Amino acid sequence: MAGQIDFALVLNLHQPAGNLEHLLETDPWAAREILYALDRIPRSLWPYEDIGRVHLSISGTLLETLADPAFQSRVYGMVDCGSLLWHLQNTAIIDILGTGYHHPVLPLIPAHDWPDHLQAWRHIGQRLFARPHTGGFWPPEMGFTMELIPLLQAMGYRYVLVDSNNVEAVDAMRWDELRYRTHVARHAGAEITVVVRDRELSDAQESGMDPDWFIREVNARARHCEFTPLVTTATDGDNGGWFRNTTDGANFWTAFYQPLLERARGGTAGGITPAFIGDHLDRHPPYGEVRVRDGAWNTGWHDGSGFTQWTGSLAQRDALERVRQVSQQLQTAASRTDVFNPGLELARRHLLQAETSCNFFWGEAWLGRCHDQLDQAAAITPS
Repeated sequence: MAGQIDFALVLNLHQPAGNLEHLLETDPWAAREILYALDRIPRSLWPYEDIGRVHLSISGTLLETLADPAFQSRVYGMVDCGSLLWHLQNTAIIDILGTGYHHPVLPLIPAHDWPDHLQAWRHIGQRLFARPHTGGFWPPEMGFTMELIPLLQAMGYRYVLVDSNNVEAVDAMRWDELRYRTHVARHAGAEITVVVRDRELSDAQESGMDPDWFIREVNARARHCEFTPLVTTATDGDNGGWFRNTTDGANFWTAFYQPLLERARGGTAGGITPAFIGDHLDRHPPYGEVRVRDGAWNTGWHDGSGFTQWTGSLAQRDALERVRQVSQQLQTAASRTDVFNPGLELARRHLLQAETSCNFFWGEAWLGRCHDQLDQAAAITPS
């Protein structure tokens, strides 16, 4: 086994537009838990700047909320959101991943809408974080299709994260090579580096684990690696009791990650060393070519294949079909003019918000939000 095992921790942070404001009115403790979970991230890492490393994907809608002066004033007694955004600037411990502004499942929406989601996030990311955003890309819900590769390459992204259940080797390689090395994926003359999320270890991270188990499990999985493995776990970082629990010693940070960092700092973590993916790639270039099947990460109900979580019912599929229809109407209307049209721009914002993954994730419960946004977009769009 290799002497060092690089460990890449990835956390996805997303709240739909207006959701935190709504929770403050209807379920204030849930809103507090989410805000505390966000604020806990940099605070948990401050004592470990020498060894702590985390990658954060933060949706544009959540960043917009945290940066809104009215929201900041409203929650100031709970969390200082302005200071939180400043603390996320700490590049010694935090790497910000690019993503889609409204957190859409990209393969389920029209491809001509992809650039708007990615460019909108890039705009707010560059405004709030004084760093380039051409490193890693987090596809919302890990919803990936190979057709995204040309756009990601054109935007300068170095790598994309994908789920282990969706990766197939093109060049011959062992199981541990496929999962714990980075690879190249190619489509339509473009290519990008693929970083593979370990699904089972991520499941454990989501539900709760202790550092001793994690050290044993990672070493068992990497025991035949004659290379420096990159073990990548990725989960939500602001959902679930494990991340929201405010009790010291009973949440992800104080029960798992900080104790693991203590072990890593003392050389008793079985060779596991927290690492930024970009730093790993600098030392260990991609190995071999892979294909990535269309799919997402696993949710509480489905394994991500076929995007069943978002397409399982007729009503969900009908809503997605309406998204495609309204999107095409907007494309047609935009093609008829060469000048900026504020009405079309507003309609486009409604469309992009309709495409957020949360509108489809909860079965049919939130489909009304999608249709409301589509109604507003269609009402503005010339026929």
